[in-house]
Amino acid sequence: MRSTLQDQRSVAVTIYNENLALVKDQRKIQFASGQNTLAFRDVSARMRPETALLRSLTSPDKLSVLEQNFDFDLLTPQKLLDKYVGKSVNIVRTNPATGVETTEQAQVLAANNGVVVKIGDRIETGIPGRIVYPDVPANLRDRPTLVMSLSNGGVAQQEVELSYLTGGLAWKADYVAELNAADDKLDLSGWVTLTNTSGASYHNAKLQLVAGDVNQVRKEMRFANLGASREKAMIAPASDMAEESLLEFHLYTLDRPTTIAENQTKQVSLLTATGIPARKELLLRGANYYYGSSYGDLGQKMKVGVFVEFDNKESARLGMPLPKGVIRVYKKDAAGNAQFVGEDHIDHTPKNEKVHLKLGDAFDVTADKKQTDFKRLPNPAKGNAWFESAFEIVLKNAKKEAVNVVVQEPIPGDWKMLSESQ
Repeated sequence: MRSTLQDQRSVAVTIYNENLALVKDQRKIQFASGQNTLAFRDVSARMRPETALLRSLTSPDKLSVLEQNFDFDLLTPQKLLDKYVGKSVNIVRTNPATGVETTEQAQVLAANNGVVVKIGDRIETGIPGRIVYPDVPANLRDRPTLVMSLSNGGVAQQEVELSYLTGGLAWKADYVAELNAADDKLDLSGWVTLTNTSGASYHNAKLQLVAGDVNQVRKEMRFANLGASREKAMIAPASDMAEESLLEFHLYTLDRPTTIAENQTKQVSLLTATGIPARKELLLRGANYYYGSSYGDLGQKMKVGVFVEFDNKESARLGMPLPKGVIRVYKKDAAGNAQFVGEDHIDHTPKNEKVHLKLGDAFDVTADKKQTDFKRLPNPAKGNAWFESAFEIVLKNAKKEAVNVVVQEPIPGDWKMLSESQ
């Protein structure tokens, strides 16, 4: 017997960050009493067969799997020819003048880089006509199929669930932020981009996404805790997805069924939040490699970075775990047209944490750094030498208005600040 998508009652897909998904496929199937052979069709071509688990939802203790095979050798003209090496086929030729067809039996001798056949007492290369096969080999499928030998001691019609891990399903988060004119508020929208290259389609699926770095050992995944109790919390901003904690990760559930077609990229809304308080910051970050030697009058041109920061808090109109992804920032020009002003990558960001984005380097605000003094001091104690170094940083502003610049100067090792001018 075989089962296709026509038997499917529901399908649930949980997708992880690491090109991994958990599929739960529920179907209603008619079994015979005793031993059955079931061809479970329309499964992922990238299924991990060692993770496949079939269980009966109708009679859990009456249906058991004795053996299973994953047939992923898919039917193609070349594969069919390969399977018939050493076997007999029919060669059908058409007379171009009369249109009359003649049939001869042939034995396929080889199918590598062309075909070699034996017809009667002669050997021919190439295909002298149209090859007609008597049948499709049992282990050659037109679509990925899990073949199982089962023992049924329960009722005939049962609802079963096949769960398995598969590759070929991935998701990532992308965000769009728009700054206001004063650079003190932004609107944020988040999108989930799904990619399906698993070799199967999932119709009207219950979609869930897991954010976090789930450990995998030898291409297997521990998911014994999937049934554990979960602390549920709805997302504060407007969203199509509900969020809850799952062990030490976060689970997002789409509030409606969706179809994930084979070889498709789909986008689903993750969040929409407006009026988030934001802070623009001009930041000058130094480097510690200038401390170990004398550089004389050699100066260092430094870039002043442009950053935008906001709080991932409910009081700031946000307050939800943000999956890792890229935030692209826009701002309207004088004509009211939104212009791209930079992007940055964020890691998984928990609730109540800050989001710090570098948008680029300032054009009108620059800095020069030079070493003004360097000397070696006598060390009364035996050991490493003592050094004293002095630096000057000059900030330049070509804008019409004054700006605030934060200067961060890392001090390496055992160096201590002796004096400062600011």
